[in-house]
Amino acid sequence: MRVLVTTASRHGGTREIGDAVAEVLREAGHDVTHADPDDVEQLDGYDAVVLGSAVYVGRLAVAMRDLVDRQTEQLAARPVWLFWSGPVGVPPLPASEPDDVRSVARRVGARDVHVFSGRLQREELGLAERALVAMIDAQPGDFRDFTEVEEWAAGIARELARPAARARR
Repeated sequence: MRVLVTTASRHGGTREIGDAVAEVLREAGHDVTHADPDDVEQLDGYDAVVLGSAVYVGRLAVAMRDLVDRQTEQLAARPVWLFWSGPVGVPPLPASEPDDVRSVARRVGARDVHVFSGRLQREELGLAERALVAMIDAQPGDFRDFTEVEEWAAGIARELARPAARARR
């Protein structure tokens, strides 16, 4: 199957999660394209889509929300999975789900929504981002668990291998 993995990532951490998802799907025999949401003009030719977004100020990235606005009908016409990354620290902060995750998942008919812990490197942040991080007292570091990412992606690969997944288009 041809699969689009598209990730909105300001500092690269979420994109690296998307890279790992794409690699697992490739290893399972799928033809995978990994692209930024701003570069996705159409979905023709893709059998399935994995949407991934970092979270900024309690919302999915603007680029991801814009893609969903542009391609809602096309996304809803094929199998879609959605992940977001962002919580950092122990325990992970922020603990709450972004305001728009469930509405985006509903609009595109996401088969699964998953959260992955993120990465926070203060030296990458702009002034406003540093203020927000200080406000919630977020711990710097890399809290991503790539074993969890690979297991989630392997589940997608298994589902795509089922005849019912191929028939939905």
